[in-house]
Amino acid sequence: MMNNGTFSHLLNNRKRGYKLGEQHIIDLINITKSFGEGDVLHDFSLYVRENEFLTLLGPSGCGKTTTLRIIGGFETPDKGQVLYRNRDIADVPPNKRNFNTVFQKYSLFPHMNIFENIAFGLRIKKMSEDKIRDKVTWALKLVNLSGYEKRKPDSLSGGQQQRVAIARAIVCEPEMLLFDEPLGALDLKLRQEMQRELKNLQQSLGISFVYVTHDQEEALTMSDTVVVMSDGIIQQVGTPVDIYNEPKNRFVAKFIGESNIVDGVMKDDFKAYFAGMDFVCVDSGFGRNEEVDVVIRPEDIKIVPENEGMLRGVVKSVFFKGVHYEMTIESAGISWLVQSTLSENVGDRVGINIYPNDIHIMKKSDSQAEREEEEEAES
Repeated sequence: MMNNGTFSHLLNNRKRGYKLGEQHIIDLINITKSFGEGDVLHDFSLYVRENEFLTLLGPSGCGKTTTLRIIGGFETPDKGQVLYRNRDIADVPPNKRNFNTVFQKYSLFPHMNIFENIAFGLRIKKMSEDKIRDKVTWALKLVNLSGYEKRKPDSLSGGQQQRVAIARAIVCEPEMLLFDEPLGALDLKLRQEMQRELKNLQQSLGISFVYVTHDQEEALTMSDTVVVMSDGIIQQVGTPVDIYNEPKNRFVAKFIGESNIVDGVMKDDFKAYFAGMDFVCVDSGFGRNEEVDVVIRPEDIKIVPENEGMLRGVVKSVFFKGVHYEMTIESAGISWLVQSTLSENVGDRVGINIYPNDIHIMKKSDSQAEREEEEEAES
């Protein structure tokens, strides 16, 4: 799992000023899909806008790949509608949809050079050689592989092969690209480079991307919209900033980054009770004395001298994480996870301060089953 300091850096460095279209290119309406016993998706609805980079994010088995395959035409829903610009395409085969899919396995033809791999779909469409050459040259330039036309796939690195697969997908100029965990086989550094390249590519092409991943970093780095899923149900839809800063439930708060989630009581608007004392917060609209979940991100807890703290505690553990130290501080019967660029020593007595803007109040989780599901996904 990524550290939260890195999450903040990613959110602050996402490109701004890129306008999404308001028109929906895809609408999934009340989709149900099952394989054997139980529904993978149940009464599932979602839309994708023009020019949108939308990421389906969740743990294994949550239904994200099934959703992608239904959009691509590789699966047919048991119930519901798949609308493409308001036309139902649920029974339209993949080759009749103007979408292309990029998978984790590159599926390049080993006996063909890079030019021929990319040109394959164009030749099926019986385009002229001049047009094929122009389109392949354009696609290679977009993925920074100009000059690689005569190379064979086995002479390229994993990242370069993935770029070839992407070039092959875009050369036919689809209206939407679908990605099923395409970077999963790459090492960390290469994966991070490809994340930036994919976002730049999407903005250059001006088309919609639908991207499946269980990697929170990928979702936050690239997406305009993140759809957090669990057990075939959408837990939350929003921008990366909204998903991270305003999680709607325990599952989202725990799955996206790291969180301290403690029991609390909303005594009144803008006043919450937890950890044995009252805190001022910025939340309202809850019932008076309603039991709630209180979320505080580890990087938002401030360590101060013991006599200056709202709470007082003892440092129980310290780990160096590269960009910060991660500490556990026992206070008021709670083990607080704290991240700071400054380290304390195990056994030190310290104060901790939690300010109003750093407190997020959520409705109490509905059931113990939900908590168990969240803990299973976290592990």
